[in-house]
Amino acid sequence: MTARYLILEDGSVYAGDGFGSPAVTFGEVIFNTSMAGYQEIITNPIYDNQIIVFTQPNVGNVPINRNIYESIVPAAKGVIVRDLAAFDDQHRQSLSHYLQQMNIPGITNVDTRALVHKLRSATEPIRGSIVPVPDDHAFDQLHATVLTNQQVAQVATPKPYPNPDVGKTVVVIDFGLKNGVLRELSRRKCNVTVLPYTSTADEILRLDPDGVVFSSGPGDPHSLKKSVLKMIQEVQQHVPVFGIGLGHELFAMANGAAVKRRPVEHHGMNHPIKEIITDQIDYASQSAGFEVDRESVDRQKLFITYVDLLDNSVQGLRHRQYPAFSVQFFPDGAPGPDETDPLFDEFMDLMNQRGDEDFG
Repeated sequence: MTARYLILEDGSVYAGDGFGSPAVTFGEVIFNTSMAGYQEIITNPIYDNQIIVFTQPNVGNVPINRNIYESIVPAAKGVIVRDLAAFDDQHRQSLSHYLQQMNIPGITNVDTRALVHKLRSATEPIRGSIVPVPDDHAFDQLHATVLTNQQVAQVATPKPYPNPDVGKTVVVIDFGLKNGVLRELSRRKCNVTVLPYTSTADEILRLDPDGVVFSSGPGDPHSLKKSVLKMIQEVQQHVPVFGIGLGHELFAMANGAAVKRRPVEHHGMNHPIKEIITDQIDYASQSAGFEVDRESVDRQKLFITYVDLLDNSVQGLRHRQYPAFSVQFFPDGAPGPDETDPLFDEFMDLMNQRGDEDFG
């Protein structure tokens, strides 16, 4: 291994050893507290423009599995770990080899505890760069770099595609769709068509879906055009709607709620989520840089269904008039607990109850 460095825009330098690609990269530095599932995390499109720091000390101890990708081409900009597990199997791909193929640089032997403490103490996202030499030129490049706010456009599909089956017809609007959602719909025999996030309500309803899913995705929901909110406002009047992650935030905004940036992003699969109506507590996989402002929720339109027990943040919403609901966390897990999988069954129930007339 050769020496590599993570530099932060505040002037901090973290020395380590490189693995994966030798490329120089830039991105927001965030941390993930998951104990396992690093392949699903790295391939989740929500990490576009971000460098992932794993708090789990030992990473890379299982091979890359072809059946658990969350996207074909990962959007993450870099990977930071305390210890990279020794993995030597000529028949199975290691994490380092995979990152090398995907042109994603990694650093190991970094004091991730100190790094995460800095990230948690920050009041806003910190940009960083993985470089071979932490000199003035590297810092000048970091400070001059402007990260795009068009992450959804970078990871979402530009064209429709089918994921056919024989059951309910579901349209999935791709804001940065992770494969776990398609797996859950496939387990329920749903006949899925994935559409670009730029699709209009007319284009969606023309397919006569039994239900519509607004997927998770990266970035700031405010960076998307107002036409997306108008599309959601129209679609929810005609068919059952299920919003996830970014789709949840957009669903909230389309119904008058405000969304704000979190002081510290939530990334992990050990977040305790309480369902308000039952007081049941589930552990859920979560990746969020934004959250719905509780005080902005219009109680005439929406009611809160789930909250995070760590900070009482809004984790779920349901419409009072239409069969439409959303959650901030990942109900498909991937990685993470499967305790919230029944939300897909709830969506199926709404589609089964759908009548021939509009809900409005």
